Amino acid sequence: MAGACEIAWLDGRFLPLAAARISPLDRGFLFGDAVYEGIPVYDGRVYRLEEHLERLERSLREIRIGEALPRADWRRLFGGLVARNGGGNLLIYVQVTRGVEPERMHVPAPGLRPTVFAMASRLAPLPADPMQRGTDAVTAEDFRWGRCDIKATTLLANVLLKWWAQDLGASEALLLRDGHLTEGSTSSAHVVLGDRLVTPPQTHHVLPGTTRGVLLELAHRCAIESVVGEVSEAELRAAPEIILASAGGGVRAVTRLDGRPVGHGRPGPLFCRLYDTWYASRAEFTTECVE
Repeated sequence: MAGACEIAWLDGRFLPLAAARISPLDRGFLFGDAVYEGIPVYDGRVYRLEEHLERLERSLREIRIGEALPRADWRRLFGGLVARNGGGNLLIYVQVTRGVEPERMHVPAPGLRPTVFAMASRLAPLPADPMQRGTDAVTAEDFRWGRCDIKATTLLANVLLKWWAQDLGASEALLLRDGHLTEGSTSSAHVVLGDRLVTPPQTHHVLPGTTRGVLLELAHRCAIESVVGEVSEAELRAAPEIILASAGGGVRAVTRLDGRPVGHGRPGPLFCRLYDTWYASRAEFTTECVE
């Protein structure tokens, strides 16, 4: 991210981000009892709005929080954030907690009012040479909790994994559970095996990423065979191409894994086709949100 924008939204009103405050008795603060969503904005238009709202609503259902806002209110909120922060390319961050109660209890009292917070950050510019240079990754044991399919704010394991990767000079950790690839610490992971793009199956150990779904759509558009299937550690290490996808980072090629080149050590042909198509198609899936 290139930096947080000045204006945020908290519980029904826009205000300077520096002035936003929550109670220390908010369950999101005390327990991480909250979910979040990250939504890209390109040229002032929200990308894949309905898919992101569907995932947010699913996360809320899974942790037994009811509807935080109607969809029409989400659209007005996003439109106001975009307009007040100057439009352009942004990442909207939304967090919904279970709310505030008068004492710290593991089992929440019924009828709490959710705390809803949203902010925007400037998206970092895309790399000038994505077809020539990729990114480094390392492998790590996937020691996250058992419900990674919920986009919960309890991300300490992801933080430690990403931090460890950075300590090793890499930008991402590719996670292995029971000898198979799940995803990255902050992205979905896709592997080229033969001429096919293989994406690990959706389980409780994998977030249902919206950009992950976009990549599968684009593979079809590029006439690349794509399948959902398990990827073993051996297949990951032997793969000629590894591709990452995320809302904030877009589509990226991994060109070094654990210090060794992936394929020829530069972005491969399937990545280049997918990246070109992704970049050209971004405007097709955006929505103008008006306050």
